[in-house]
Amino acid sequence: MTQPTRNRRQFIAQSAAAASALALPTIGGAQPRSIKVGVLHPVTGALAYSGQQCRAGALMAIEDINKAGGIKSLGGARIEALLGDAQSQPQAGAAEVEKMNEAGVSAVVGAFASAICLATTQAAAKYNLPHIVDVGVADQIVERGLKNTFRFGPGYKAVTDLAMANLHVLNSVAGKPAKTVMIIHEESLFGTGTANLLSRELPGYGFEVKEVIKHANPTRDFNNIVLRIKSVNPDIVIPANYYNEYALLVRTMQQQRVVPKAIYSVLGGAASSYKFVQEFPDASHGIIDCNHWFNPKDARAQALKKRAEAQKLYFSYELFMTYTSMMLLADALERAKSSERAALIDALEKSTFSDHFMPYGPTKFVNGQNQGGRPLMTQVIDKDIKVIIPREYREAEPLFPLKA
Repeated sequence: MTQPTRNRRQFIAQSAAAASALALPTIGGAQPRSIKVGVLHPVTGALAYSGQQCRAGALMAIEDINKAGGIKSLGGARIEALLGDAQSQPQAGAAEVEKMNEAGVSAVVGAFASAICLATTQAAAKYNLPHIVDVGVADQIVERGLKNTFRFGPGYKAVTDLAMANLHVLNSVAGKPAKTVMIIHEESLFGTGTANLLSRELPGYGFEVKEVIKHANPTRDFNNIVLRIKSVNPDIVIPANYYNEYALLVRTMQQQRVVPKAIYSVLGGAASSYKFVQEFPDASHGIIDCNHWFNPKDARAQALKKRAEAQKLYFSYELFMTYTSMMLLADALERAKSSERAALIDALEKSTFSDHFMPYGPTKFVNGQNQGGRPLMTQVIDKDIKVIIPREYREAEPLFPLKA
């Protein structure tokens, strides 16, 4: 190689390096800073599907927040996700919070399952780290006086109370064809707590609880449990489980031709799932659920649903609950004009967040629980999920009972 050729190549290389350096933001430059936020979910293990859906919702929200100019009161600061995997175990979730705290996150959003949220909120409280609970419904999460914990959606007592009142109305209007109930629930905090509430309160609405059956997570075979349902022959079966077990239970009932007057879900893991309806249209037909659900008349919800589907995702409650929880955090950051933890907690305590597509009133936190959060009643009708209660959001008339 001649000297002129070598010099020319060196010049080109140096010029390219200089151009690259100019294209990158420099320390102290005009680029907006980033705000680290922990996005913590069980993306492996038994709850992986739901955790992955939650994570997708969080990342879609962060994308929208950043595209819209970031946190404007902080000079357009962008939200940077620090991803954590709770591995479907409370202790793993708590360990991830420790890592996130060391990494300097301003807040944590997560962690889907009640038992995991119970551990992660407690771990975050040690560092005065704001923790927005996206889905976890156990009321113990917000009953411990933790000043750092905020749950956007309703807890299982509020959901159960509404579900029972609506079941009483549906049954009364139909001439009270249903008198007996069986409850099938998963063993963790969510399922056990929901089942305890149901079994204690249902007799007051005129229903006899014939049996309450608990199962492990995961459970791969429901044949014996369904044989027991067939033997007891309740008018109504109420499942309270996560997605995989819920889907398998209902499919096994279909295979064994167990057809109660209603499958009436309270926070059913698959009942309000487009994935379940699409994959098992016959087994899902007619299932009623009282659960987290969006306002079907809000164009923003329908647009996000189309966007999720374009990414080969299902528009599940995990996805849109975490999406809106991240939007709640962005609103608090905007009003706090700070990413400091104490300022964020103060902004969340004073939140009146209403710029969302959930069927809630303005956000109002009392002891960490959003008083405006409420579930909707849905039913699988014509291979789709339709809101049946309350009337202001109704898309279809309820079908009850399914079997005369």
